[in-house]
This record gives sequence, structure tokens and C-alpha cells, in this order.
Amino acid sequence: MSRITAVLGPTNTGKTHYAIERMLAHRTGIIGLPLRLLAREVYDRIVKARGPSVVALVTGEERIVPPRAQYWVATTEAMPDFAADFVAVDEIQLAADPQRGHVFTDRLMRARGLHETLLLGSDTMRPAISALIDRVQFMRRERFSTLSWAGSKKISRMPSCSAIVGFSVDDVYAIAELLRRQKGGAAVVMGALSPRTRNAQVEMYQSGEVDHLVATDAIGMGLNLDIRHVGFFSTVKFDGRRMRPLFPHEMGQIAGRAGRHTEPGTFGVTGEASPLDEGLIGAIENHRFAPISRLMWRNPALEFGTMDRLVASLEAAPDSPWLVKGREADDLSALKSLRDLPEIRDRVTTAPDVRLLWDVCRIPDFRSISPAEHTSLLLRIFTFLQDGAIPDDWLARAIKRIDRTQGDIDALSKRLAFIRTWTYVAQRTGWVGDETYWREATRTVEDRLSDALHAALTQRFVDRRTSVLMRRLKQKETLVAEVNDKGEVSVEGEFAGRLEGFRFKADATQNPDEARMLNRAAYEALRPEFHLRADRFHNAPDTELDFTEQGGLMWGDTAIGKLVKGSEPMKPGVDAFVDEEAGTDIADKVRRRLQHFIDRKVATLFEPLQAMSRDETLTGLARGFAFRMVEHLGLIRREEVAAEVKDLDQEARGMLRKHGVRFGQFTIFMPALLKPAPTRLRLVLSGLWQGLDEFPESPPPGLVTIPNLPDVPALAYTLSGYRPAGERAIRIDMLERLADMLRSQDTRGGFEANPDMLSITGMTLEQFANLMEGLGYAAEKGEREKTKPDPVPAATPPKPEAEADHDHPLTEEESVLAAETRAKWEAEQAEKKKAAADAAAASGEAPAEGGPTEEAAAPETEVFYTFRWAPKPRGPRQGQGARRHGNRSDAGEGGGGRRQGRKPQGEPEGGKQGRGGKPGKGGKPRGKGERSDRPKSFSTRPPNAEKRIDPDNPFAAALAGLIKKD
Repeated sequence: MSRITAVLGPTNTGKTHYAIERMLAHRTGIIGLPLRLLAREVYDRIVKARGPSVVALVTGEERIVPPRAQYWVATTEAMPDFAADFVAVDEIQLAADPQRGHVFTDRLMRARGLHETLLLGSDTMRPAISALIDRVQFMRRERFSTLSWAGSKKISRMPSCSAIVGFSVDDVYAIAELLRRQKGGAAVVMGALSPRTRNAQVEMYQSGEVDHLVATDAIGMGLNLDIRHVGFFSTVKFDGRRMRPLFPHEMGQIAGRAGRHTEPGTFGVTGEASPLDEGLIGAIENHRFAPISRLMWRNPALEFGTMDRLVASLEAAPDSPWLVKGREADDLSALKSLRDLPEIRDRVTTAPDVRLLWDVCRIPDFRSISPAEHTSLLLRIFTFLQDGAIPDDWLARAIKRIDRTQGDIDALSKRLAFIRTWTYVAQRTGWVGDETYWREATRTVEDRLSDALHAALTQRFVDRRTSVLMRRLKQKETLVAEVNDKGEVSVEGEFAGRLEGFRFKADATQNPDEARMLNRAAYEALRPEFHLRADRFHNAPDTELDFTEQGGLMWGDTAIGKLVKGSEPMKPGVDAFVDEEAGTDIADKVRRRLQHFIDRKVATLFEPLQAMSRDETLTGLARGFAFRMVEHLGLIRREEVAAEVKDLDQEARGMLRKHGVRFGQFTIFMPALLKPAPTRLRLVLSGLWQGLDEFPESPPPGLVTIPNLPDVPALAYTLSGYRPAGERAIRIDMLERLADMLRSQDTRGGFEANPDMLSITGMTLEQFANLMEGLGYAAEKGEREKTKPDPVPAATPPKPEAEADHDHPLTEEESVLAAETRAKWEAEQAEKKKAAADAAAASGEAPAEGGPTEEAAAPETEVFYTFRWAPKPRGPRQGQGARRHGNRSDAGEGGGGRRQGRKPQGEPEGGKQGRGGKPGKGGKPRGKGERSDRPKSFSTRPPNAEKRIDPDNPFAAALAGLIKKD
């Protein structure tokens, strides 16, 4: 008599391994397994032990039956019905499953070996087995390892060798995609995969190429994998009819996959799943679940007389309280649909027809398109089979439409589901003409699609570079890293990042875990490189270093640090860009070199200013004014320090002039600091001291004027060495030269611009008029008859004034620009003269010497501007040049005893301009009570009080001498 043993216990108790050993102890045996994937795994193990010639594999879509088969491995539905010495049914607790339970219940009650029968499953089946089977022996097997609760974890924090379980394809793909970005990739295992695809994915996980597995509840059915942690992404699933919570024993079955043999395992939740309650956690950890009280059942004694009798037998009720009818299966639903079709009623008239129809209805709906689509396919197949067999050409066309490996994962998965239908059909005896050919053909297509699907899954969900590095890291204690001469860092031959100065920039395509691993290896290789670079940088000449207009510090093309606000405007600090991993010694070395560079740069470019601040001979007001110059970095608008300038005596001014300070009419400045290099540094230092987020950039060198932009602060123009006036801003040294020229003009009676004024500003007449208006002059436009110009003498610099403050020779760039402007003006005049001569020659009339003849053409007109001092109240930007300084004694330098009172900028010193002739032009200074015969001018201001001429003023003394002489 056959011995029946129920081997019950939780997962990881070795039940399946025990069943294989018992089967191999017999001459023949059959073992039924719940999944095609698991059946293939067990088949491979037995083939390895006994060879392929004695082992058969039978599933719905695969049939390998050697002639001398002794051991049969099959899915539970495909278990062969013949006598064998040994029979085993795995995962017998699936008898309670609403969809497939009736199949396991049938095997529980009817599948018997001649000598031994094993029923493998959960301990929850003990009461049902005891009630339904007589003389059964129970064997309790304990778990080899412990299983404990690990709480909730983010997917990004999942430990290695983890399996994350989802219950839909969308969930599985989303989890795998996240793991690819954060962990380098994951293997994917689903029940819908072919064994070939599943095995390839599992091998990728088992070999360590990826550290994570994403699966459906298929892994709960005995798949033996090296899993240390199981995380539930969700605790609800769709059971074919509705979404329902997982039963506790289902969760225990899945969580039990964690921990192999004696290795402990953990389980927890992640993603959308909420933490489990303490009672459920305790039940899973201790493998205590409520016993199964109902098993799904369907009548195994079918009647094939008619379709109605077959349906009635399938719907028969059980006669045991332990058994209940399961939900209507897909095969019964298909049978009912076909029974109602007129063409089926006409064709199915005998018992063999009914049996054949039932066999066709049992074809699984692998495609899952719709019930109507599945019924239509079954009708076509039944029609073919009733006429003999499925036509080869029709089947070939159907397979050809599927045999395409292009497309994404979803497309390949659908084709793989379609080919499973024809693989199932080809396994049925008598359904196709050449069974061997079609079984091989469908298997070949399935393998080809399986390989393509594996490749697509790997390409989408695995970062090859990361997985390779992870595997190498596990195989070695350290990774081999190196740095080339371009600063490119590679680890194990893979690009890891780039060394920029003393900072390592990791490859942006790395995921966080890989980046940490590569960075550790990269810094090991960079440690000696940091020391070598620090030595080279410390010994590098200043010519290799520079600062940017935004305060950056550069070593060649590499950012090496930045300037920060210091204790004083001309004492900035530095912040070195050095990675912490390089060490404090490297950081201090780089910082000291940068500080030395910027200190020396400031000392070189601002040497006149620093020399003045160190001069101990400067005392009193002179020393205070020197400090003001240092605070303003060598440039101060005169109106801002009008009171201090007024208080300075001639001795103090002379001491400041020795250091290069020029007291201009508009600006107090040091001409040496107007060069491009000091200007560039001044803008940076000022921006640091003011705490600006973005520093103004210095204008291009060599420009006399630049646009006056409304959104640029006036201080930025001052620091750049310019003063806004109208639509342009003019360089302050050139403005002072212009002011020197304006002193010789009749600013009240009106004057016109001469070529020297246009030349020094580099402007057209219209642009110059706008500039003058910005400086506080009124520009009156007019037209007059154009006369033949007198020969223009060579441009000569204006005569020096009495005081040295107005002596400011042109720089080399200014001289070139002035010469170019003058040459351009002379060329224009020559061109105009030549054009006039050509016109006269063409008309046949030569103009008389000294002027045109009466018959000549009408004289040409020319535009001119007359400028008069007429300040107007302006805003802070437009009126900068038009302010009047009533609290100072002069517009330029001036000395003691000059006329006090309000005098506009642009007026000459030593007396009111516009009340006498021009000095040096033949005019006579008017004495008291005298009137000039020049055009009269009128003013609404009260006359200034007469003041005694200061005899100590050299310019005033010279003027007094002229008066006396006259």
C-alpha cells in the first residue's frame, strides 16, 4: 500500500529538496510543481544528477519526453496520469486558491504513487488533509534560518540581495526603473516570463551583476534564490476579479523567500505599502497562521455525452464540508460561450466532439485580449481540428506575424504571450501535422523572443557600467584608479570624473551608490596627485594666475578659488577650492599661495595709493584726505569731498600732488590708477567690500566714452574711471582735459566747439552737444553759410595752466586715438575742398580767389552749435556734471583769496569768464567799471561781492601783474 506523507512547514525548510531526494530513491517518479519556472528549475537539477535521457519535462507549453523517461517533472495541471512509484505535489496549500485551487484539490485527493506519495506545503493544510485523507502521516519541518521584521525602508535604501515584490506589471517596471537610477539596476522575475527569460534574469542576479530583484508573487512559489531581504511594495493584489488585501499566509509565503538555508532573512515594506500591524508581524516571524478551512473543488468525473451534460458535470456541487465550488474557471466560461454558437451546435453532435471541444476550451488565454477574442480563436482551432488538423500554412502565417524581435518590452511581452498559445497547441497530440517540426519551430520563436525580452529588460533596467563596477568591487578589496595628464580619473578603466584644480568632479551620469563607491576609489588615486599639484601650484609664477571680474581666482583655465571680503577694501581674503578629501595641508598650501598672489597684485597695481598711505610726512588734513583716497580706491567725485578740498591749504595739496593726486574740476583722482589693470581690480575690490552678488565689469580699454546705461549705478562708472554726461560717459582724465579747454572759452556769451574738443572726445558734433548738455551747458543749434576754411594748424596740446593739477599728458593710447581723430577730421576737410573744386570745374566756372563768383551756385550751409553755461536741476544720473559747488573757492584747484561765491563748473579760474577777452587770444581783462564790446550776456543771479585778490595765489598774482601793466 502507498505511504502518504504530508511534509508541512514554512518556507526554507528544504521540502522540495527532500522530495527530489525521495523521488530519486525510487525507480520512477512524478513531481508536480505550481509554476512552469519552478518546474524548469527542478528539471535542471534532476538532469544534472541523472542525465537528460531519463528525465521528462511536461508543462502547458513545453514537452521534453525522452524514450526512456523515468522521472517526470511537470506543472500541477500537466501531471501525467499513469502509475509511478513515487508522486509528489508541491505547494499543496494552493488548493485554497480561487482560480487554480480545484486542480490542487484534485491532486491532493487522487494523485498517488505506487509506493510513496508526498504532499508538500504549509502547515495551515494539516486540518484539511487530516479530514480528507485517511492514514496520512505528517512530517513537520522547521525553518533553517530566522525571519525578522525590518520595518519600512525607502527603495533607495534597500540593502543588497533584496527582492521587492509588486503585484502588477506597471509596479514592477516602475520599481526596476528607480533601482536602475539609484542602485545600478535590477533583475525582473514575473510568472508571465518564459523560463528562458526568467533564467537569464535570475542568473544576472545570482552572479552579482545586479544586487536587487523585482518580482511578482511568483517568487513565493518555491523559487530558490539568494535573497536576504523581501520588501512589499504593496499589500493588495488583483485576484482576477477584484483588488483584495493579501492573506496573512500569502504574505508569509512571500516573506519566507528571505534567508537561504542558515542565513537569516528580513522582511519589510516600501513604496506604497503601510507598515504592518504587530499581530501580523508576529504571525509571519513565527509562522503561525489560521488553518485553511475550505478547499476549491471541481467535479473530476466529467460526462461527455453532450455539451449540456458536460457543463452540468462541471458545475456539480461537492459532498464534503471541506470542499466548495470555486469561481467559474476560464475553460468553463469558454465552453459556455461556444455552446451558444449555432455553428458549434451543428458540429458537436457526438461524445468525441464534446471531448475535443473541451480540450480546445482548456487552452489558456495567454493573450488576455478579451473573452470574445479568445472565444473566436478557440472556434477557429476547433473547426480545424474537427476537419483533421490545423493547416500548416495557416499556422505558419500566425507564427510569422509573431516572429519579430524588434520593439520595446511591452511589444515583446505580447508576442511572447501569443507564441505561448501556439506552443501549447503544438504540444497536443494530433493537433498539428508534423508535431516534431512545429514543437521545434514554436520553441525556437519563443527562445528568440525570450532572448530579445531579456536584452530589452537588461537594457532598460540595468546600468551595465555600474553593475560591472559593483561586481568588481565585491571581488576585490580596492579598485584600480588612475589619473591621466588631462585630469581624467578612471576606475577599473571606467570614466569616473575629472580633476579640476583641486576638486574632483564626479561623472554626472552616476547613480548615488555608484558615485560613492567610485569617489572612494578615485580619491585613493588622487591623494598623491593632490600633493604633486599643490607643489606645482605653490611654485607657479604669478603670470600663471589671474583673477576674474567676478572675483574668481584662476590657475590657467581652472578655477582655483575666489576672493572674499577682507578687513579693508584693499585687503581681500581668499577661499580656496580644495576638496576635503585632499586634506587640510593641501588646502592651507593653496590658500597661502592665493593670498600671496592677490596681496602682491594689489601692492603692484595700487602702489601709488599704498605709498601715500604709508607716508608718515603726511599729517593733519592731508593725512585724513589720503585715507579718504584709500577708502575710495583712488577715485573720488569732487562734489562728495568739496568741504575737505576747501579746507586743504596749498602745502597740504602740494604734498598730496607729490603722490600723484590730481585735484580735477570734476574728480579727485590718481592718473596712474586709471589704467585698465587697476580699474579691473578696483571694481572687484569695491564689489567685495559692498557685498554685491554680481560685480560690474570694466569697460574695454582705450575708449574715451562709453554708453551711459540707466540700469548701471553711477558709482560703477566712477570706479571704472568715467563720468556720465548725457547719453555717454566720458573718461574722467579726458573730461579734465576738456575742462581745461573750456576755461579758455566764453561760457556766458557762448562759444563753439573747436576741432581739439572733438578730437579729445572722439565724438561727432551732435554727440559732443549731447555731452555738453550732460555737463550743464545749453546747446543752441544753428546754420550758416559755409565758408572756405583757413588752413588748420597741426593739433597742439593746450597750454599748461598755472597750476600743476591741470598738467596731464596724454597716455600712449590717448595720443594714438587723438591723432587718428584729428587725421580723420583733416581728411574730411580735404575731401570737402576737393569736392567743391571738382564741382566748380564741372560747371566751367572757376571761383575767384577769395570767394565764389556771382554766377556760382548758391553757397552751402553748415550746422553749428553755440554752447553757454546754463545748469538745470537734474536727477542724480543726468545732473551729475551740472552741480554747482557754492562751498568751495574754485572749480578746478584754486588757491586762497580767489573769488568766493557760486561759480559753475566749466568757468575759468582767476576771474569771471565772459566779462573780458579770452586769455591768450588778444582779449583784455576788463577793469572795474569797464565794459567789453563783445555780445552782452545777462544773468538772473545777483552780482558777486568784490573780494581782494590773494597775493599768495600764483595765478592771481600773475593776473594782478597784467592788470597793473595794462
